Amino acid sequence: MDKYDVVILGAGPGGLGAAVYCARYNLKTLVIGKLLGGYAAEAHLVENYLGYKSISGIELSQKFKEHAESMGAKIILGVDVISVKKSGKGFEVTSGENKKYACKAIVVALGTQRRKLEVPNEDKFLGKGISYCASCDAPFFRDKIVGVVGGSDAAGTIALMLTEHAKKVYIIYRKEELRAEPITKKRIDQNRKIEIIYKTVVKELKGPNKLESVVLDKEGKTSELRIDGLFIEIGSVPSTVILKELGVEVTEEGYIKVKEDMSTSAPGVFAAGDITTASNCFRQIITAASEGAVAANSIFKYLKSK
Repeated sequence: MDKYDVVILGAGPGGLGAAVYCARYNLKTLVIGKLLGGYAAEAHLVENYLGYKSISGIELSQKFKEHAESMGAKIILGVDVISVKKSGKGFEVTSGENKKYACKAIVVALGTQRRKLEVPNEDKFLGKGISYCASCDAPFFRDKIVGVVGGSDAAGTIALMLTEHAKKVYIIYRKEELRAEPITKKRIDQNRKIEIIYKTVVKELKGPNKLESVVLDKEGKTSELRIDGLFIEIGSVPSTVILKELGVEVTEEGYIKVKEDMSTSAPGVFAAGDITTASNCFRQIITAASEGAVAANSIFKYLKSK
């Protein structure tokens, strides 16, 4: 069994931010992540990360990875973490490849999972008109009509990106005003391809073999809208299922409760990024990376005290 000082679960900004600092503290560091960058990699353009006026999410994520590796961290991508449990004075982490790793401390930076609409045919049409990743699937909808469900800044940004491919983009939002940032709203208002449908929810997805239309409910009145694709951006839920054995305290929504130093209720377990309560007020790439750095500093102090 390979042994490390720190194993970091997740290869997004929080995990890779922690990796850079753990490695700088000369801690033997391993990062295990399913996808490089997490949600950050899906961003068409990142325009609010310090030092970059504009950069794609995947390019920024790759730079994070290269930085962490240059400091000495080992990164394993494309695999899930199956279990994490206490073992002696440390922990044992099992990956999807059934490989086991021993470590003295853990950083949980698993991020969140996309929230679903929970309407008929959602799973049936996944990959056949339904998508949770615009940067992955937008090119498949060139000259098509698409919709975006959601009113956040992320939803607005996705709608703008889709206009580079689709001929028409609908934003379907259940409230009467978008929650997007002012600059995003301005760009949406100036884009003739975008039409916003307020006070409306999607009730059903229709089509024999692929998505062809959606049934909408606007204040009790139903209608049908023909579209070729629907991109769902209605938030996310934390990925904390594998942590049950550790006894880490979480909120009712499942977010990991952390202290100012990013420590959790379980000694030796730290957390960073969207999965924590610290990120509840502002989930951004820069805040996740910052939390990762704080967690690494706390781990260094924790291991030194041992």
